[in-house]
Amino acid sequence: MLYIVATPIGNLKEITFRAIEVLKDVKYILCEDTRTSKVLLDAYDIHKPLKSYHKFNEVKVSSDIIEDLKSGVDIALISDAGMPGISDPGNILINEAIKNNIEYTVVSGASALINAFVMSGFEPPFTFVGFLDRKSVV
Repeated sequence: MLYIVATPIGNLKEITFRAIEVLKDVKYILCEDTRTSKVLLDAYDIHKPLKSYHKFNEVKVSSDIIEDLKSGVDIALISDAGMPGISDPGNILINEAIKNNIEYTVVSGASALINAFVMSGFEPPFTFVGFLDRKSVV
């Protein structure tokens, strides 16, 4: 099973009990930056092998990950902060899992989008169309 696990956005304590449980139970953890992820994992005494999975290697390594998943290995995917697949690596692997009929699930957590909306005082409905391209903003 592939677990797409949300990680804290700013405060390391903003992680769910389920996320901690999943991260302790999987065979290995895919992460954007192993150094960043190690800080979070050390805080919760999680000692699993970490494999680099970022925008520069996600196409190349996805096939090996899919093979592990097909053989029954449980794997977690985390990003440096937030939910994988939302402006972070993850979509390619999720689509490969779908294409290969591999079971996957999302382990929810803190949401910058929802937090910002609530703090804004705006009223529903609202629309989120994605993040601005850094190059077009500068």
